[in-house]
Amino acid sequence: MTSPASAGGCPVHPAVPLSGPRFHTDPRGLYNEMRRDHGSVVPVELPGQVPAWLVVGYRELHQVTSSPELFPRDVSLWNQWPNIPPDWPLLPMVGQPMPSIYFTAGAEHRRHVSMVEPALESMDPFELRRVCEGLADRLIDSYCGRGAADLIAEYAEPLPVLVMAWLLGLPNEEGPHLAWTMKTLADGGADAQQGHMQFGAVMQRLVAMKKAMPGDDLTSRMLAFPGSFTDEEYVNDLMAITAAGHLTTADWIGNSLRLMLTDDGFAAALGGGRRSVGQAMNEALWEDTPTQILAGRWAARDTRLGDKAIRAGDMLLLGLGAANGDPHVRQHVSDNAVHAGNSAHFSFSHGEYRCPLPAQHIAEIIARTAIEVLLDRLPDVDLAVPAQNLVRRPSPFLRGMTSLPVVFTPVRAVGGFQ
Repeated sequence: MTSPASAGGCPVHPAVPLSGPRFHTDPRGLYNEMRRDHGSVVPVELPGQVPAWLVVGYRELHQVTSSPELFPRDVSLWNQWPNIPPDWPLLPMVGQPMPSIYFTAGAEHRRHVSMVEPALESMDPFELRRVCEGLADRLIDSYCGRGAADLIAEYAEPLPVLVMAWLLGLPNEEGPHLAWTMKTLADGGADAQQGHMQFGAVMQRLVAMKKAMPGDDLTSRMLAFPGSFTDEEYVNDLMAITAAGHLTTADWIGNSLRLMLTDDGFAAALGGGRRSVGQAMNEALWEDTPTQILAGRWAARDTRLGDKAIRAGDMLLLGLGAANGDPHVRQHVSDNAVHAGNSAHFSFSHGEYRCPLPAQHIAEIIARTAIEVLLDRLPDVDLAVPAQNLVRRPSPFLRGMTSLPVVFTPVRAVGGFQ
């Protein structure tokens, strides 16, 4: 990778380490400093001194995601493979060459999409909403009588896993272990590789179970698709669907609730105002998107992006959160105008490799139902700690709360989904 200089003859700035507390405490300020020093395409350094480019400009990110032939999601192109140890902690996040909807490009990617998207689209949204409501009630029943809870550990994180387990046809007892594996993967720590292996083992058992006994679930619909897919491909695609759907949806719930509990502009939502729930969810995607950085794209040939020379095989990280806050596209528009019914954010990525539309709809149903049921059951919920004491997960890739302690008037249990 080249060592670029800023435009206009400014001094060369060193690559930005993709780590540190400011990614969780002040990402907007950090991204603005990156733009000042490097422009819209920033040289960054991943753990182990692994170089990459972080695209923080809205226009440049649109260019990358709209150019699948120039910037494919084909990890096999990466020019750093000789320098990547087999135990590199970010390997599960970046990926390895494998047959799946997430780590293939071109015709092979479209082959996987042709099997996965119809299966996702076939899910009944009304049945999904019903199941979400019942599972949300069941979780709230477990703490509603004590007048206090941690809405991350006891609600936002387990609910999407329980819903995904139902969608996939997984036994309920697999849910907690599944949640651990995916959170461990996303945090990119020492246990990431172990989490990835255990995640794969859960999905291998699921595929074997549904081949022997199909049901009315997403996995069975994928297996019934009239195409030639191997067990490995089914497992990889199920892992991609589940990983993309769990923690990002959990963080969407948590970040929206944090906004509603700390911003006076959303006080009406705590009284059951449905319109405010949708506004808070959309604002969270613009200002506090769960996926801040997405890996990745790889340059198919030498090219230029912004004012930077990109070499064939360079990895580009998609700065979704940074692009959502790019002042070049927001300088003439107020925040209210940006949020009000505007879905031109990059929170689901963009282009051929974006989050499939049916998956976006499923995530929205889960998140919105979670928030609405909570506010219906606990209408006077309030933060138990000062807002400045809330702590973010230590990851530059995903932005979510480690906890969201609240208090409320105790209420009786109602009995939830069985």
